[in-house]
Amino acid sequence: MRNFHRPGRSVAMGCHGAAATSHQQATLIAAEVLRNGGAATDAAVAAAALLGVIEPNSTGIGGDSFALVWQADEGKLYGVNGSGHAPEGLSTEWLLGQGVGRISEDSVHSVLVPGALRCWETLLARFGRHSLTDMLAPAISSAEGGFPVAERIAHDWAFHGHRLDRHDESRRVLLHGGSPPAPGTVIRFPKLARTLRQVAEGGADAFYTGDVATAMVATLGGLGGRHSVDDFASWRPQFVTPVTTRYRDVDVHQIPPNGQGIMVSIMLNVLEGFDHAALDPLGADRFHLQIEAYRLAAAARNEYIADPDHAEVPVAELISPSYADALRDRIDPRRAMMGAMVEPIGPTDTIYLTTADAEGNMCSFISSISAAFGSAILCPRTGVLFQNRGSGFVVEPGHRNAVAPRKRSLHTIIPGFATRVGAPWLSFGVMHGLYQPVGQVQVLQNILDFGMDVQEAINAPRGLRDASAFHAETAIPEATMLELLRRGHPVSVASEPWGGAQAILSCNGVFFAGSDPRKDGAAAAW
Repeated sequence: MRNFHRPGRSVAMGCHGAAATSHQQATLIAAEVLRNGGAATDAAVAAAALLGVIEPNSTGIGGDSFALVWQADEGKLYGVNGSGHAPEGLSTEWLLGQGVGRISEDSVHSVLVPGALRCWETLLARFGRHSLTDMLAPAISSAEGGFPVAERIAHDWAFHGHRLDRHDESRRVLLHGGSPPAPGTVIRFPKLARTLRQVAEGGADAFYTGDVATAMVATLGGLGGRHSVDDFASWRPQFVTPVTTRYRDVDVHQIPPNGQGIMVSIMLNVLEGFDHAALDPLGADRFHLQIEAYRLAAAARNEYIADPDHAEVPVAELISPSYADALRDRIDPRRAMMGAMVEPIGPTDTIYLTTADAEGNMCSFISSISAAFGSAILCPRTGVLFQNRGSGFVVEPGHRNAVAPRKRSLHTIIPGFATRVGAPWLSFGVMHGLYQPVGQVQVLQNILDFGMDVQEAINAPRGLRDASAFHAETAIPEATMLELLRRGHPVSVASEPWGGAQAILSCNGVFFAGSDPRKDGAAAAW
């Protein structure tokens, strides 16, 4: 669906595993906020808060959020990192002493302090026109009054429901009668609604201090967690300077580490040395170069990306032309590299949305609970379902990304933004765990190198190489697959589509909004 308007307001949103009805609801809420004079950031927060209730497998106040915000009156892009930190009492040494060599996705030690609510409050205070109280109202209404579970959500709920069976409260609240809800089942979350009301009345401090924080810490401590109320009270989101890389005639901006956004920068720097405009966008040459650039960037991610407050992360070197030149020299255009590190995909449950208002402000916003239903640990007093971002740490002394007190883990969710000649050009994101950098690069190249419009760039077939094979969507031609195999890439047909993109492109005051048909997001303009 392609939408454009001048001048106007635009919304594009989606999530991994959402239902069309949920996103229609969220789009309508965002639209209503904009119609009532709200800024782009107001609309983003209101929609995200609602999805945190009606899309519990993907996002919520127990998760994290990141944002890139363009302020038109300043002509400036801001970055906000809303990823929570580990408890003061959790360290690599302590875990090894307990015989824990890896933090699993369902471990209580995977639960970091949730960053979403303070991130939302910070965004609204700096860039919004409405209060957190008002922006939480639709979410509270759905949690109290109930919402029907849509077909796609019911499907994903059933697929991942086994994770909820480990904890009594998760099973009681999220597995009605021991089974995932059927499509159309009306769900209510009264305890979550009460918590949201406390936040609406007392601000984010009502979540990070006092009775709510005490209850959450008690739940986690009862499962062996090392969390304290001070771990919650002390956490704050960070304003960060976006990392910028030039690709063709566009400046591409990312949140710096601890997120994996600089993988986009690394890949683009490597790929700029090849003449993509002369290639077939669905041909083996294009996908071969994409595969190799990703494999090299993934190796850099695994070695270097970590919390810069706790480890040296050489960002300037990693995005430098000399580093790109050295990586590019390792690529044989006709043959797959040997031994380049490629990791599994990891957590995939995320919502991405982007908004723009009549004044030209834009918000690129992403929020996640990490794996499906996060850690699957639900606090029985507050209704908060906790994320499991701590599984992104390694338990290895001396590693940059080793777990440590008050440290943030390597994070997968990355909002994207691009400017042209100092003006906003593209606010975009692509969901699906560690696939996200590949998806962002592909969307950008589809527009800049292959001349696609924003919707065509989102629709175009995708693939990803992991340790076992290049997993291609069915629309990638058989001839391309055979040639990749000949070049040394094992190939297979992907079991499901890759990612889900949303984007708003700004051109001379006109917004072009695109939403990915692989998911069930919506694009709207008025």
